Amino acid sequence: MKFVNGYFDWASTSLPDKKILENALKKSFDFSANPSSVHKKGIEAKTLLNNCRIRCAKILDVKEDTIIFTSGGTESNCIPIVSLLQRPSKGSIVISAIEHPAIREQANAMKNSGWRVNIAKANKDGIITPEAVVNAMDKDTALVCVMAVNNETGAIQPIEEISKAISESSNGRKRPKFHVDAVQSIGKTLINLNYNGIDTVAISAHKLYGPRGVGILYMKNKFEPFLKGGGQEYGLRSGTENIFGILALTECLEKYCNNEFVNANIKKMTNVCNDFINEVLKIKGTSIVPPCREKIENTNSFFSPYILQVAFQNIPGEVMVRALSEKGFYISTGSACSSKKQSRPILQAMQTPAEIALNSVRFSFSQDTTFEQTSALLDALKSICSLFN
Repeated sequence: MKFVNGYFDWASTSLPDKKILENALKKSFDFSANPSSVHKKGIEAKTLLNNCRIRCAKILDVKEDTIIFTSGGTESNCIPIVSLLQRPSKGSIVISAIEHPAIREQANAMKNSGWRVNIAKANKDGIITPEAVVNAMDKDTALVCVMAVNNETGAIQPIEEISKAISESSNGRKRPKFHVDAVQSIGKTLINLNYNGIDTVAISAHKLYGPRGVGILYMKNKFEPFLKGGGQEYGLRSGTENIFGILALTECLEKYCNNEFVNANIKKMTNVCNDFINEVLKIKGTSIVPPCREKIENTNSFFSPYILQVAFQNIPGEVMVRALSEKGFYISTGSACSSKKQSRPILQAMQTPAEIALNSVRFSFSQDTTFEQTSALLDALKSICSLFN
């Protein structure tokens, strides 16, 4: 991976931990039987699968039977939503205005089955307040979805406060389930899956230096799945299990998600990100999205140091992405899952001016990103911007 020094698109996908993936692949050859088979080799594969579940539960500090292996973040986000189709009566779903397309598009698809979708509005800083969530709830709200860290701005959402507000506002009624998309959070910020009001959480391996096509759905309490099949994963996610992917995901969680590792890298990456903010603002016509993030000392605790949205005057985001690519630097305008679309719904939800939204790009870092790498990126940015201003 010769391009690693110029890679600043880690929020789209992390570059894989080669050693972990190679070890997992080699080991999976010895456990190639179907874990559902009752013969010796099938039982061995099932034992390995269960061991991975125990290890994942340990690092996430949850019970073993709450770990459901899936095909990735999108499926982990969709399962709690689609499961509502099992309910005989319809109601409403609340999603935040800054959700990933995996949540936003699936929730909108539920309208065809009689469900209403209410939007919890974001403030100008891209934060979803507990009050915004409560205001969007109805008496028949069955599910609330709010992501932990926004994939475009890095805004850290007050998940525990939102959960508490959902419970308090239910006033004796059946409490809505609370789902959290933690794809951009796990391994980068601290999140307590055991918090009382969190019901389900989505995790993806390829944001954690693991392979694509595997993830986890944390499920505090079992619910009736909409999709049926062979009954694997406690009946919630049928299908023959991806032993290689689950092995790799397990090892990535153990290496990159322990609290000591996460805390140490938050401090390091805060310094790297703050330095980048200070330097990039020296370029004429540059602005940070949201603007509050320019006041570094006041906003560090509200934004992930791994994601930064920047707008460059007179340079459309797509133009900047291509110009940097020609120089060997790789970024994006936002979610890779919606990169072909021209609209920026997350920035629009924050009431970001249209021109700034059009000119915005996302820089995303890894815990291995260095000052030397960001310095080279800044030189490239200065060179490009000089041609437009």
